[in-house]
Amino acid sequence: MLRFFNTLTRQIEDFQPIEDGKVRMYICGPTVWNFAHIGNFRTFVFGDILRRYLKFKGYELTHVMNLTDIDDRIINEAAARNISIDEFTAPYTQYFLEDFDALGNERPEIMPRATHHIAEMIEIISKLLENGHAYESDGSIYYRIAAFPEYGKLSKIKFEGNIAGGSERIDTDKYDKEDARDFALWKLVGENEQPGWDAPFGRGRPGWHIECSAMAMKYLGPTFDLHAGGQDLQFPHHENEIAQSEGSTGKQFAKYWIHSEFLKIDDVTMSKSKGNFFTFRDLTKQGYSPLAIRYLLLSVPYRKQLNFTFEGLHGAESTVERLRNFRSLVKESGGSADERDAVELVILALRKFTAAMDDDLNTAAALAAVHDLVREVNVIMSERPLSPEERDAVLDAVGKFNMVLGIFGEEDDAMLDADIEALIKERQQARANRDFARSDHIRDELAAKGIILEDTKEGVRWKRK
Repeated sequence: MLRFFNTLTRQIEDFQPIEDGKVRMYICGPTVWNFAHIGNFRTFVFGDILRRYLKFKGYELTHVMNLTDIDDRIINEAAARNISIDEFTAPYTQYFLEDFDALGNERPEIMPRATHHIAEMIEIISKLLENGHAYESDGSIYYRIAAFPEYGKLSKIKFEGNIAGGSERIDTDKYDKEDARDFALWKLVGENEQPGWDAPFGRGRPGWHIECSAMAMKYLGPTFDLHAGGQDLQFPHHENEIAQSEGSTGKQFAKYWIHSEFLKIDDVTMSKSKGNFFTFRDLTKQGYSPLAIRYLLLSVPYRKQLNFTFEGLHGAESTVERLRNFRSLVKESGGSADERDAVELVILALRKFTAAMDDDLNTAAALAAVHDLVREVNVIMSERPLSPEERDAVLDAVGKFNMVLGIFGEEDDAMLDADIEALIKERQQARANRDFARSDHIRDELAAKGIILEDTKEGVRWKRK
């Protein structure tokens, strides 16, 4: 039985979707104002593991992940460059999707953009104004926390005693409010100010929190099964999502809430504001493969903090190479004897793997089951070839492990030298055309297949890992 730690109840619970056999899931996506760093990608890889395992368990999945393409940072950066927010966010959206794909993540069924759902946000805000959960002040619209007694039920933060202006963390909106806890749903903008949208309650632009409520409920309904994201979003973002969604519908927003822990570097939380971060592209430019980065990010269970080190990444590189070599050796092992030793090992490994993943996605224990099988089958192959039944059973297990974890790479990863040279030539042409996005994509594609490029004075050299 699949079980999760539900942040809402602070308990490990059996997962029972609202509708048998079907799961509706929302995971907060990126704000496309810069390159995502690997701390961000730890959350997205966790979301991918969650997605893959739900499918592995046989659920029909509808997975929504938003793209936030409007917030104060985006508006300020676009204005500084004298371009529209669409022009500013378009390349970063593409960069994110390229990195997301290169890391082996499966695309969600629906990836909505915030700016395409302004009408849905206006509709929710209108309902909140009508039922007294929101109010107007100086042209902006705020959510009235006092009208939602359950506020704080997700984060378990106690708000008794807070007064207006009494909390710098809570009072983040620089507008007049009834209470410091209240947050902006709609921010007033001038008649000629961009970006801005007309609404019954005045021209403005949405607050950050209302965006996810609008996109989640449009595609998943007022109540859905799973809402996931990084630990940093639990408060205030997810708390505010609950308040405004349930305030507008009167129904429970999400049944299960799942949060992944921080990635740290040298035991300090990685963040752009601290300057202690690496992007995915920083690491691939140093020769690390996307497969190794993925392995490192999922090697520690999602509810435990992961401390990033280059030593750990180097170890992950060696590990994924051994896994790929193992799969190749199994394919090539072809005895004719009627042996079943490895078949019994596969049955046990799959049982351990599934039990680990059922236990709140314990990826560390799941990986231990994988490596135990690899070690034991290698011992057998050192003594004799695998029988056809054994070979098929091991390859089937590898396929199932890879279906969930995505750590063996694609089976058609082997590339001919001519194909590599053709891609290198295309990359050089892209660089000459200053199409650096395509150039980087080709480099990452080759790295994912175990091909490392070295730019030298004499030209580009390549080698296999």
